[in-house]
Amino acid sequence: MPRQGGRGEARPARVPTRRDGLFSIKGFRIFLLLLIIFILIVYFWLKLTAVWNNLVALFGQGLIVPALDILLFAIFLFFVFKRRQFSLIYRRWNLWLGILIFSVAGLGLMAFFGQGGTMGMVVIRQADTLGVLRLVAIVIIGALLVSPRATITFFGAVALVLRVVIRGVWFLARGLWWLVTQAAQMARRLFAARRTPAPVQPPQVGAETEPSPPPPARPEPRPMKTPPVQTTLTAPRPDLERTTREVWKKYTEAQPRADVAGWQLPSLDILDQTPETQVGEAENVRRARMIEEALASYGVEGKIVQINVGPTVTQFGVEPGWDRKYKELKERDRDGNVRIKQEEISRTRVKVERITALSNDLALALAAPSIRIEAPVPGKSIVGIEVPNTTFGLVSLRGVIESTPFQKLKARSSLALALGKGAGGESAAADLARMPHLLIAGATNSGKTVCLNAVISCLLLYNTPDDLRFIMIDPKRVELVNYNAIPHLVTPVIVESDRAVKALRWLLQEMESRYQKFASAGARNIDGFNKSQPPDKKMPYLVLVIDELADLIMVSFEEVERNLCRLAQMARATGIHLVVATQRPSVDVVTGLIKANFPTRISFAVTSQVDSRTILDTVGAEKLLGKGDMLYMPTDASKPKRLQGCFVSDPEIERLVHFWGSQQKAGAPAANLEEAMTAAVAKGAAADEDPMMEEVRSLAREHKHLSTSFVQRRLRVGYPRAARLMELLEAERGAGRQQETEGDKA
Repeated sequence: MPRQGGRGEARPARVPTRRDGLFSIKGFRIFLLLLIIFILIVYFWLKLTAVWNNLVALFGQGLIVPALDILLFAIFLFFVFKRRQFSLIYRRWNLWLGILIFSVAGLGLMAFFGQGGTMGMVVIRQADTLGVLRLVAIVIIGALLVSPRATITFFGAVALVLRVVIRGVWFLARGLWWLVTQAAQMARRLFAARRTPAPVQPPQVGAETEPSPPPPARPEPRPMKTPPVQTTLTAPRPDLERTTREVWKKYTEAQPRADVAGWQLPSLDILDQTPETQVGEAENVRRARMIEEALASYGVEGKIVQINVGPTVTQFGVEPGWDRKYKELKERDRDGNVRIKQEEISRTRVKVERITALSNDLALALAAPSIRIEAPVPGKSIVGIEVPNTTFGLVSLRGVIESTPFQKLKARSSLALALGKGAGGESAAADLARMPHLLIAGATNSGKTVCLNAVISCLLLYNTPDDLRFIMIDPKRVELVNYNAIPHLVTPVIVESDRAVKALRWLLQEMESRYQKFASAGARNIDGFNKSQPPDKKMPYLVLVIDELADLIMVSFEEVERNLCRLAQMARATGIHLVVATQRPSVDVVTGLIKANFPTRISFAVTSQVDSRTILDTVGAEKLLGKGDMLYMPTDASKPKRLQGCFVSDPEIERLVHFWGSQQKAGAPAANLEEAMTAAVAKGAAADEDPMMEEVRSLAREHKHLSTSFVQRRLRVGYPRAARLMELLEAERGAGRQQETEGDKA
């Protein structure tokens, strides 16, 4: 007999019992519950009716909203208790709060149609625009509670669409405005073209016809077209005299200056006033944003905190950010999920070297030919990134002279120099008496000669020939010869190298003579000496200007270097100052001794880092832009400062030279130092004769053939001294042969 109730077998039908059917125990309980509910409803019918009326008055037709909320909450509780997931009650609080706020919004919406009851009117207060705004705000709050991420994404998309629409409307309005303005201009032109011109009166017959007056001439520019200046002190030409009178009448009689010991100082109107070039602020803001983005792309945090606009470059001040280090922390939430959290454990400032190493990358990002990074900027806690401007500005000499820094310096010293403007547009001035000597170097066409002209022009504007004298050496014969007409020159501009060496020897003799006068007068320097002397016996300053040092070095290296070093070391107290320029800043021209005695230096654009280190002891000059862009190294600074040098045009120099050339004193004798130079050279040659020269002459009488190495071995001297002794011996033999030849001819 098979088992009953096994898997796959049919079970026997259940036999009905007395408990099934209508009169079962379960059915009786249901019936009893319904009966009790009916009795309670009948008993409390009046009170239930009152409650219903109150609910209808409170919610109106919107009563269905709280009913649906109660039904949804009951269904949610049924599923929670059935699945025993009680954590859903407190984990999904935002969902229930959002549904409740949506229900309130639904009551407010029905109140607009008169169906929301008293509760709906409480929500919107009044069916107007403010009520709509309140309803929208309630809906937004509910959406943020139910699904914050989706809500934020939706409103971001809406804002983007609105921005596109607004920009489109703005561009459309601008286009329509442009069309309207163009149409108005065209109509104005057509209306002007239709106007009939005024009739021209014909000249009367028999009357004297006068030519019509010429149109008003345009104002002439300040630079005056004048003939070239004579380079030697010869008789003045008529055209030069006429130009001189015009310049004197225009710039002296119109604006007279103070009369100093019979000399008339020139006015600043003799110089041109050039307007400055303005750089757009939007362009600088754009480049600042590009610098921040470029630094961030290479992992360097930085912020532009300062923008200094200069005539040639714009300096962007970058404040270094922080290098932060984080530590990962793993935590478990209440549901047991692992969450990774990053905690900042330390932070340090970004190293300056990381910013300076990105100079080429920043130049690529900005599409600039080259940039210079000054790290850090002196006196500021920022790193300066100097970016070339799209348009270069011109720095006029007059603009720098009229600036406050130059005027303050001019009040203290008569040797004030206008150098130019810095990267931030600030004017730069220096005192030649405190430098006390200036060395200028740079490649060809970089701005050295213009800088020399600016220095000479500054000194000529505020010093008379009784206060300042010049000795100018111009081996190139084309730059400084224009100053031959000024009365400040001790001697005409020297263009021969042998006369330049004689001038250096004379300066040494003058320096020693001045020191003797100081000792007899009990003075320490030229200022103390001049204070104790009457006006007619005051000692003038002497400024030596050399346009090309390399040419002098090639002619006589040892003597030129020795004389320059002696003057640079000792001539400061005597009022002798040197301004030396060269286009070849190599170690064989700018030697260690020369560089050590010229603490103030200016470097224009050079070709390599080696030349930059030679003149400034640091790199950076090879990245300059040329055309007056320079690095200025003062005596009291550890880093060079970038400047745009002053520009002096040829017409300005001609006007200044003509102004002073027209004031030659009638009774003043012409300065001629030929005899003094010859005496100084003879004295120097006698003092420089080697004491071993007599022994060399003895060796020459004993031996027919002499060589430098033979003299070096016999006299036990070095090779340079032996070579010099041989040169002197050959010079004496050549002079003797020449005398014998002349005697034979006689």
